[in-house]
Amino acid sequence: MMTVEMKLSRKEAKLSMAHMWVAFISLLIGGLMGLLQTLVRTGKVTLPFGIDYYQVLTVHGVILALVLTTFFIIGFQTTLMSKTVGMTDRQRKLGWLAFWVMTIGTIITAIMILLGEASVLYTFYAPLAAHPLFYIGLTLVIVGTWIVCFVNFHQLYKWKKQHPGEKSPLLAFMVVINMLIWFVATLGVAATVLLQFIPWSMGIVDDIDILLSRTLFWYFGHPLVYFWLLPAYMAWYAIIPKILGGKLFSDGLARLSFILFLLFSIPVGFHHQLLEPGIDPLWKYIQVVLTFAVVIPSLLTAFSMFAVFESTGRAKGFNSLFGWFKALPWKDVRFLAPMVGMIAFIPGGAGGLINASNQLNQVVHNTIWVTGHFHITVATTVMLTFFGISYWLIPVLTGRKLDAKTNRLGIIQTIVWTVGMIFMSGSMHIAGLLGAPRRSSFSEYGGTEQATEWIGYQFAQAIGGTILFIGILLMIYTFLYMTFFAPKGEEEFPIAEEEEEASPTPAIFENWKLWIGVMAVLILFAYTIPLIDIIENAPPGSSPFKWPIGRG
Repeated sequence: MMTVEMKLSRKEAKLSMAHMWVAFISLLIGGLMGLLQTLVRTGKVTLPFGIDYYQVLTVHGVILALVLTTFFIIGFQTTLMSKTVGMTDRQRKLGWLAFWVMTIGTIITAIMILLGEASVLYTFYAPLAAHPLFYIGLTLVIVGTWIVCFVNFHQLYKWKKQHPGEKSPLLAFMVVINMLIWFVATLGVAATVLLQFIPWSMGIVDDIDILLSRTLFWYFGHPLVYFWLLPAYMAWYAIIPKILGGKLFSDGLARLSFILFLLFSIPVGFHHQLLEPGIDPLWKYIQVVLTFAVVIPSLLTAFSMFAVFESTGRAKGFNSLFGWFKALPWKDVRFLAPMVGMIAFIPGGAGGLINASNQLNQVVHNTIWVTGHFHITVATTVMLTFFGISYWLIPVLTGRKLDAKTNRLGIIQTIVWTVGMIFMSGSMHIAGLLGAPRRSSFSEYGGTEQATEWIGYQFAQAIGGTILFIGILLMIYTFLYMTFFAPKGEEEFPIAEEEEEASPTPAIFENWKLWIGVMAVLILFAYTIPLIDIIENAPPGSSPFKWPIGRG
């Protein structure tokens, strides 16, 4: 049985709330940039004051995909760790240090983008070059997250020392898995930024090895998706059952699914590079196979969640085949928003399989289909779950109640967001199948004959973008209301207990040396020989960190 005895202190709540402020400010800025993009792509709107389309595109990607998600996740996970294993004064001070390092890095990066010195998109592919401060800012953000990683690791380590032989709290276990994935994955992007991009952008070296830089980025880039997704899984597994009035289906199954994500989320970056020369097809094939292995923990999660839904409904007396579906609390936004996110993950996951398939990827590669996929997974599944978390988490952090007004606003916001994303993501998928390119403004293809097939879908994206921005404004208003105006009181921190008759969790699931070792072996297997090949087969006369293409 899972019991939670820790009380979240006001000092810990203040730290988590600081992260939430950055996340929601990022939502507003990034959402505005997204709206401007969709309007520009209709060909009827031009950006004022000489603002470049790719400048707006970079702000949108960096602020939403990196800043918003990272700050929200760390803020959320900070509360989970404080609630389940506790936080010392020293750990909290390190948490504040990490917050300010990340925030300073974010500000530096944002300034460079807004000054037009870093219109390189959030993937910052070479040979696109940004001001050195852009890369330095990104490095500070990563360093700040590393501090958080080691705080979380130490929190669980200290708890285990104080509770020898006991099973660690499930949510703390999940947080440590997610931060392990993040730490190991960011080693790749840190290496390419520190050893390639910063020396290159400062003129210390003249050239950059483009294939190596892209490979190191995607070593990080795909695990980033699971860093976004796993906090949503935490809520699905361990919080939603409590909101339903039920219990966790299986502690062991939940831990197994997270272990599988740890093993298979990192050695799969080549499936983003299927059309790039210089990587042996055999290694692309191996990493595609490993990519498809990640389907297993997702299916385990789907099974677990619907088992919770059905068992909870039947316990409430709904015993017909699908009668339990009626027992779900559809009028509770804490459930509704994440549930819509779960449903969206069905087509989102199917799209992910298409992207990861060598043959099917040929059809959609570098089209706006890929952008639509990100919007249905990250911007729908993940964000709606994050919104659902916010409706109870913000009141917990601010000492207020989730009242009827907050719940009503949340339901409206969820519906608005869902409708907007149907227009946005749906039209992106269709336009992508027709060949519409991603990352491109209307001015680059508006005069082509093929563009006439896409223009209707571009307007649909603009409609979706407008609706989504209304949803963002609703969310910002609700956030401010929950923070300052909702009735004062004590809101429940919903953490589910395990079913009494559940099978015991195997002790091997907490053998950290084993699972980290297996992860390291898989990464070395998937990347060692390909990286050696990339370095050895670089153009004559170039170093491992140079490729004579220049900085154009």
